[in-house]
Amino acid sequence: MALAEQAQQLFESTVGAVLPGPMLQRALCLDPSSGLLKVRDRSFQLRQNLYLVGFGKAVLGMAAAAEELLGQHLVQGVISVPKGIRAAMEHAGKQEMLLKPHSRVQVFEGAEDNLPDRDALRAAVAIRQLAEGLTADDLLLVLISGGGSALLPAPIPPVTLEEKQTLTKLLAARGANIQELNTIRKALSQLKGGGLAQAAYPAQVVSLILSDVVGDPVEVIASGPTVASVHSVQDCLHILNHYGLRAALPRSVKTVLARSDSDPHGPHSCGHVLNVIIGSNALALAEAQQQAEALGYRAVVLSAAIQGDVKSVARFYGLLTRVAGPPPP
Repeated sequence: MALAEQAQQLFESTVGAVLPGPMLQRALCLDPSSGLLKVRDRSFQLRQNLYLVGFGKAVLGMAAAAEELLGQHLVQGVISVPKGIRAAMEHAGKQEMLLKPHSRVQVFEGAEDNLPDRDALRAAVAIRQLAEGLTADDLLLVLISGGGSALLPAPIPPVTLEEKQTLTKLLAARGANIQELNTIRKALSQLKGGGLAQAAYPAQVVSLILSDVVGDPVEVIASGPTVASVHSVQDCLHILNHYGLRAALPRSVKTVLARSDSDPHGPHSCGHVLNVIIGSNALALAEAQQQAEALGYRAVVLSAAIQGDVKSVARFYGLLTRVAGPPPP
């Protein structure tokens, strides 16, 4: 097999290991005769009590796989996905990534250019309404992937979407890192930082997460809608002071921050939640290593945490291939 063919095979097998549908199917096990759904070491009895919400760039394929697996057990669903993704999947012939006709899952497209917008806000409202209507007898399946934060904008009134966006842009322009930005976003959001979990209480919540963050911190991915925030309003004020923005805050933002002495969603609001990472770059790397070894290579995973400009990182990897010596005899 030519070197280019081997590289192509490695790439395809690596990507195949982290496709949304297969990963979700590996995470869920349904006994059709008993209606018992198993997720890791937990079991849930399905009896027309299963609901689904999702948000993220990979969620369309995840939802399609979930509905295929769960069938009539799924009562209703709402997902928020990037604008134009259904047309793109249709054009690419990726039918497995599309929901079937007459699906029970309602699809909202929004967040053009990965920026929160009015369409994404409408999706967030629909997701919150579904969650708030659940009871202790219900189970909510939450599908999360990268891009989920922009697709789930729900500012706490009286903060508007535009005010929240403006503040985020100002912080980013002054050098705030992703952790600082997420701290502010969570404090001003109805659904981030555990807000979705709180909205769904007392229903049981199972959150299946495709990680796009190094190290897979569940509180960071999509701003942690099913994970209680560990940050307080005082943390937010410290960040705003540090970047010289506290005095210029809109009245609405000051009002929301003043209403809470701690995280608005409460530190004990997620005991009814099971968060499961079902895919990450570590899984892709393990598959690549296994396939490379099957082709006769001595494969070493140098790191699962390299970050940076893609051109610079690619150049670095190119240099590594040039200096790597042949394997020892």
